[in-house]
Amino acid sequence: MKTENQSCNAQGKRPTSDASRRIMLRRGVGLGAVALAFGSCSKTVEASTQSHSAYEIQATAVDRTSGGGSVVTRDNTRIFYKDWSSGQPVIFSHGWPLQADVWDPQMMFLGSQGFRTIAHDRRSHGRSSQTWSGNNLDTYADDLAALIESLNLSNIILVGHSTGSGEVTRYIGRHGTKRISKVVLISTITPLLLKTPANPQGVPSDAFDGIHAGIVADRAQYYRDLSVPFFGGNRVNSKVSQGAKDSFWLWSMQVGLKGAYDSITSSSQTNFTQDLEKIDRPTLIIHGGDDQIVPIDDTAVPTSKIVRGSTLKVYENAPHGLFATNQQQLNSDLLTFARS
Repeated sequence: MKTENQSCNAQGKRPTSDASRRIMLRRGVGLGAVALAFGSCSKTVEASTQSHSAYEIQATAVDRTSGGGSVVTRDNTRIFYKDWSSGQPVIFSHGWPLQADVWDPQMMFLGSQGFRTIAHDRRSHGRSSQTWSGNNLDTYADDLAALIESLNLSNIILVGHSTGSGEVTRYIGRHGTKRISKVVLISTITPLLLKTPANPQGVPSDAFDGIHAGIVADRAQYYRDLSVPFFGGNRVNSKVSQGAKDSFWLWSMQVGLKGAYDSITSSSQTNFTQDLEKIDRPTLIIHGGDDQIVPIDDTAVPTSKIVRGSTLKVYENAPHGLFATNQQQLNSDLLTFARS
């Protein structure tokens, strides 16, 4: 593992308090009784990395138009996607609770540099079907496989942010790297968020119960509050715009409540270690040194030690939503890595 940017401490980040480690998301903990009706996040889901045949995950229908379209999976879920430009394909997987539009600046930039850029709305998010079931990392990975196979893509550069990094990682665990050339994990949730006896540095389950409670009780206000630490808006000298925070809220309100709820459960409980061990392609890991949502010491640092030959690049003082706050830096790094 190679590490870039030595301006942070030895672990690659500024020291964070226990409060920060709880992802700035205990705002909803006082409403925990509401979340109990749906259950709590105390069980760790081990990797489900068995291979899947094309028949099992193939799309049943593809609605393709200029600039994008949709894929209908075998459980009749419609996955919306955007498909811009031409060249080597770069597929972007977004974070929770957002949608493909967050990647527009990166898609436009790389598209203008000779790459085909594709981004999809995860099931229950954005313009994709809002499903009652299947809102978990295994199904997300299979939906991604259905999209890739329906478009008959190969030599792909996979880029994931936050939960999207989990989706990309689980895709490789379940479907391999035959179609993949490179991997980029940004603000990753891997290898495991939840605190367990084997992962004592993880986030306690009551923090995730607080997220559940917050979105069930008043998701509109919860997402508005979350946009602040997401972009580091609570830090001195923060330059995040009100427009960026408003866009976060707008995109968040388009995810179905059941899908948002289940996604937190799956993202927090899933252990990606075995998936990470299967990554055998050049991998760039980018993380903010001041990520208040998934602190770097618990995520990117151990991930970089698991993925053989990976490079960890730390953006000093950058927040979780660095695709917006560090747009030009990220675009440049993606282009350099894609061309390498």
